[in-house]
Parts: sequence; C-alpha cells; structure tokens
Amino acid sequence: MEIRIDEKFGKELSEKLANQEEICSWKQFQLTYQAAQATAVPSFEGLTALGHLPHMDFLPHQTEAAEEIVHRMHGRAILADEVGLGKTIEAGLVLKEYMIRGMVNKVLILSPASLVNQWVQELHEKFLIQAYSPRKKPTWQDYSVTVTSMDLAKRDPHYSEILSIPYDLIIIDEAHKLKNPDTKNFQFVKSLQKKYCLLLTATPIQNRITDIFNLVSILKPGYLGDLTTFKKKYGKKLGKEEGQEHLKELVGNVMIRNRRQDTGLSDTKRNVKTVWIDFSEKEKEAYDELEGIKALHPSFTYLTLAKELCSSREACFLSAKGMIEKLDQERDTSQLERLVEAVENLPQHAKALKLVEIIQQTDEKFIVFTEYRASQYYLQWFLQQHGITSVPFRGGFKKGKKDWMKQLFRDHAQVLIATEAAGEGINLQFCSNMINYDLPWNPMRLEQRIGRIHRFGQSKDVHIYNFAIRGTIEEHIMTMLYDKIGLFQNAIGELDHILEELEINDLEKEVKGIMEESSSHGEAKIKLDNLTSVISHRQEARRSTS
Repeated sequence: MEIRIDEKFGKELSEKLANQEEICSWKQFQLTYQAAQATAVPSFEGLTALGHLPHMDFLPHQTEAAEEIVHRMHGRAILADEVGLGKTIEAGLVLKEYMIRGMVNKVLILSPASLVNQWVQELHEKFLIQAYSPRKKPTWQDYSVTVTSMDLAKRDPHYSEILSIPYDLIIIDEAHKLKNPDTKNFQFVKSLQKKYCLLLTATPIQNRITDIFNLVSILKPGYLGDLTTFKKKYGKKLGKEEGQEHLKELVGNVMIRNRRQDTGLSDTKRNVKTVWIDFSEKEKEAYDELEGIKALHPSFTYLTLAKELCSSREACFLSAKGMIEKLDQERDTSQLERLVEAVENLPQHAKALKLVEIIQQTDEKFIVFTEYRASQYYLQWFLQQHGITSVPFRGGFKKGKKDWMKQLFRDHAQVLIATEAAGEGINLQFCSNMINYDLPWNPMRLEQRIGRIHRFGQSKDVHIYNFAIRGTIEEHIMTMLYDKIGLFQNAIGELDHILEELEINDLEKEVKGIMEESSSHGEAKIKLDNLTSVISHRQEARRSTS
C-alpha cells in the first residue's frame, strides 16, 4: 500500500496552536473531557451496563448469564432458563452492554406478535432503550432497535429488505419454534446477516435431540458438525456416557440454562393443591355412555369426548353433534345420539361449581386455564351469574385485543379465563392464583402456564389449584403426573431429561397411546402405573448420583 505524506497537516496544526481560541475554549474542552470520561468503558471485564441502570434490581443468575454471553460466548448464545427466570431481562442486559460499549447499533428482535409491545415497553422502562415497532409501512433501515413479529418480517416485501440489512445483534424470542430446519422461519433466521445472535427458549429440546442441533446451527453453523454425523454419533438420545458428556460440554459453550431451584426465585413459594371433584349422578351417567361409544367408534372419539365432558357439557355437546353430522348414514349413531340427549339435560358442571366456590373465598385475582373455547364461553357466563367479573383470553384475538384483555384483567376483572394462548409469553405477576380447570397432558405446557405468574418480579407466594374429577380419565392423569412423578412440586427441567433418556419424545402422545390401546379403565391404570414407575425409578437414580 502506498504511503503519502500529508503536507498540510503540520502547517495547519502550527497555525491553530498559534491561535488556540480557534481550536476550542477551555470550557468546551472541559465539557468534552467530562463527556468522554462519562461514556468511557474503564474495563472490558464485568458489565458496565449495571452502573447505567440503578433503578433495576438484577438477580445474580441474570448478571452472570449476561457476563457469560458477552465475555465467553462472544455474543452468540441460547438463553434456555426455565420459565419465569428472566430470559428477556438477560437479553436486554446483553443488548444494553453492547450498546454502551459501541459494539452494537443495528438490532432486530423477532418475537410472537402478542409479545411485540411487551418487548418495546420493557426495553424502554427497564433498559432505557428506545425501540421501534413497525406498523403498516415499515422502514426497516431507519431505526436502531426494531421489534417485530416473525410473521410480519418473513412476508414480502419486508423479507428481502430485512435480509439485505447487516444487523449487529439479532434476538429471537420463543426460539424453540425454529426447531424444524425445513420451515420458512428457520431458513429466514439462518439467512439474516448478524454479528451477534441470542435465541431465547425455555425448552431447547422438545421432542428430539436434533432440536438442539438445529438451534446451534443458527448460531454457529458447523459447530456440531453435519446432521448425518451428529445423528449417527448421538442418535435419538444422548448415546454412550462419553458421548453424552462430550455433547453436554459442546452445547455448554453456547447455551445457558438456569433452573428454578438454583436461583433466588425460589424465595417465592409454589403452593400446589389438588382439588378432587365428584360428578353428579346425571354427569356420571352421561360419562358412562362413553364406554359404549368406545366399542363402536375409534378410540380417538372416546378420548376427545371424555376429556371434553370433564370440562363442560357445552364442549362435549358440540363435538358429539359434529361427529354425528360427519358420520356416514350407514354408521350407527345411536350411542352418540344418546350421549347428546344425556348431555343436554345435565345440571351446571361440577367443576364450574367448585370454581365459583374457590374464587368467592377471596377478592384476589385468578387466572383460569381451560382447554376448550366452548368451556371458556360457558365459564364466563357462569361466573357472571355469580357476580364474578371475568375477561377471556385466547389465540384468535389480535394483538391489540390481547393487550386490552390483559389490561382489563389487571385493572378491573377478578378472573382471566384463558385457553393455551396465555400459556406463553405474557407476564401476569400482579396475579398470584392459578386454577388449572383442565389439566394439560403435556408437562411442558403445564410449566409454561405456571410460569405466567411464578416468574421474576413475583413478590407473593403463588397458589396453583389443579382440578380433577374422580372416576374419569382425569383421575388417571392426575395420579400419574401429580402423585407418582411429583410434577407440580418439581420444575419440569428434570422430567424433560428423563423422558429423553427413556426415548419418549412426547409424554402426551405416550399417554394417549396407552388410553387408546386399553380396553378398560383397569387396563389403562395398570399401564400408566408401569410408565410412572419407570419414570420415578429414573428420578431416584438421577437424584442419588447428583
């Protein structure tokens, strides 16, 4: 490279030194010096951002995670803390640190649509970062920090424009939804230009060990080798002991996973109570009709109707009517028709009566989870009949309506009746009571639900009520998940490793398979007992060696 002498520099410097007032005044120099001191980063070690956020009270595991990401993982990491431990706080702290150090300017945050406003609000209030949430005509180039939904970002013409921008930092919330490399979401995120990248998920391994391979390949392509070699080496589970330790070490270089029992969040207790309920005689008679249906129709029909009848007569009635309409004229529908007739004449649901009884004992707020929209409508009506204010929350609502329902719940209503749409993302620390009106069969979903209230920022002990009806399919599930596995007392983190070791990809599917293949409640109970015994044995083995 040719080096040229700047002949003008010496002459200009001499002239300015001879007339110092032309450079700047002493006052201007002092102000400039003070500004430089205030913005200087004295050391690369530690977190400079903590001194800029005196209003925040971070937990030790959050600051440690941010330090790990900045200093050891070099800005590319999976934040996989259990639900409610503050993954967004950790990500915000990393972002703030990089911005103060001048290492990050252009930022893109991709989250579910329902969480976009929450991200913008938390960045502003907690980290003093001004973020932009694009609307109808986004100008992706114009803002330093942009928060948007994955659905909007991957649409044309936004897709092409976003891919053309070199981002300093990309943050992906609910990143477990990227586990399938064949989806447009995965391909889009992998194609983004990014210097640093944070993936946030409480469940980095959901069904297969290749889930973690796919997430890591977004952060560091090739870090775990190619997929064929990876599967051959580790298979469906972690494989041989030496392979297991090696993989844990490799993943540990790009993933941080804090568990509830290791953090200060355990200071707020999780009080769990099983509420056993008995059907009325008429409800029991209607439930017994299902045994005849099981003999004539696919077992899926039986499972669906049994779960729905344990939730509300409305949910079961609508499904049974729909099934009758879809069946061929040649098929015998008499059993289904008898069920519809029996359901039509049922009294108010036993669960709904217990729900009112519990809520009326206090003026505190409750979030109630149900599996079915028909049950949600019924419960809202039934609570109104007893003078209890409530608002619904479900997946079909647009983002603005979800925010409105959350605000109404916080400021006015006593109860939020939610379907699974409230199981992820939203923060409800102002509420400390939850009723699992319908218990999910997937333990991951259960922990997601509880994480809405038992999370960072919750100042009260939380109370979880789990409803189950005796002598029904719910009793089997409750006995297995609650009594035998102790799921509600223990965080889900331990169970997901055990299921992985047993090569059970989906506990819910496993349980459904048992119920479908069993010819009687007795047979189903024996099979479920066998499954829980194996899981419990693995639990004890893990604890004895830890």
